[in-house]
Amino acid sequence: MTLRLSNPDGTDIGRFTFGTMQFGGRADAEQSRAMFDACRAAGITHFDTAYVYTDGASETLLGQMIASQREQLTIATKAGYTGGAGAANIRAQFDMSRKRLGQDMVDLLYLHRFDPDTDLAETLECFAQLKDAGKIRYVGLSNFAAWQVMKAVRVAADFDLTIDALQPMYNLVKRQAEVEILPMCADQDISVFAYSPLGGGLLTGKYSHGGAAGRLSEDDRYASRYGAEWMAETAAELARLGHQAGVDPATLAVAWVAASPFAPSPIISARSPEQLAPSLAALTFDLPAQLYARITALSQTPPPATDRLEEVQ
Repeated sequence: MTLRLSNPDGTDIGRFTFGTMQFGGRADAEQSRAMFDACRAAGITHFDTAYVYTDGASETLLGQMIASQREQLTIATKAGYTGGAGAANIRAQFDMSRKRLGQDMVDLLYLHRFDPDTDLAETLECFAQLKDAGKIRYVGLSNFAAWQVMKAVRVAADFDLTIDALQPMYNLVKRQAEVEILPMCADQDISVFAYSPLGGGLLTGKYSHGGAAGRLSEDDRYASRYGAEWMAETAAELARLGHQAGVDPATLAVAWVAASPFAPSPIISARSPEQLAPSLAALTFDLPAQLYARITALSQTPPPATDRLEEVQ
């Protein structure tokens, strides 16, 4: 599948996305600006944020950066992670997101997670109204299982609406998306923007010798998500392949996601320009087919019976 989303000026949004989840949190204003500038210098035009990121600082900082080049950029945000997917909550959060971003229109709005307590018809009618009003150009879903996406596709059709984008977790040690998510998106012509290509930092190799600071050592959710022994072994093997090839393992991890035959767009992120550099290098790294195969062999696609949704991005 090829990406079909475009920037407001009509140009393609490209193959990589930058996630601003760290803006105003682990990355201060100066570091955030430096990473934004590095992304723009590398040609990235798609920037992703959310209503809940860093209590609004992410959207506020991003809004200050995009004003002078808005038509060249695709800006995505998310609503409904807290407070449910009811129309009133979606509108209230989206209005606040637009205010923080300083924008009347946001290109891509995601429903941040599935809400079993709200009728999808209410949610998607709200999205359809926002699109008809010119406040969004595209509709996305984040942290949805395949059956939930297909339910949304069906309900959206009642409002002459399409589901244009999906954000699943996808990396070398979290390959559940290969079971149903990626084939489904290819079949339904849904663009895939894959988060956590570095496995919360595990695949950078920095945890191999212990003592490293980062989300795996500071956040219990990430420690649990990536705490299996085989995952650490996979990360160590990736680092060895990187050493042999003379390539940073983070570059290999991001390039591996981008090289998938399903053509997902990796959402890269970092807390500083220095930490971001290896991920940005994947933009111009041509991953040889043989090396792609060797990296792929380091882990396995889980069987369908073990596939389960893991949320929070």
